[in-house]
Amino acid sequence: MNNKGKQAEELARQYLQNKNLILISQNYYCRRGEIDLIMQDHQTLVFIEVRYRKNERFGSALESIDHRKQAKIITTAEHYLLESKADYIDYRFDVVAIMPTLNSEQAEITWIKNAFQLN
Repeated sequence: MNNKGKQAEELARQYLQNKNLILISQNYYCRRGEIDLIMQDHQTLVFIEVRYRKNERFGSALESIDHRKQAKIITTAEHYLLESKADYIDYRFDVVAIMPTLNSEQAEITWIKNAFQLN
């Protein structure tokens, strides 16, 4: 992962922790894929995809999560649930999209809860 990607994940983690989510795992990997952040929101386990886009020339950060990417995240989440044997009432898939702003010290953060679901 490039440095901007790591910075984006760190920014997203801090942002979500400020919203009272609890970090469970970062960069969870299995051979089927990777999940950037796994966090807890009350009794809900949240699988979070962080997307950073320098500009929207090739589409927005949110548009970059196509059905193929969603399927990889879902499969990886299923693997995590089987391996961890965690006991959560519910789970969901969120997306945090990060775009730089004119003021390079700031970033525009968009948090979408329940961005996609199992089909």
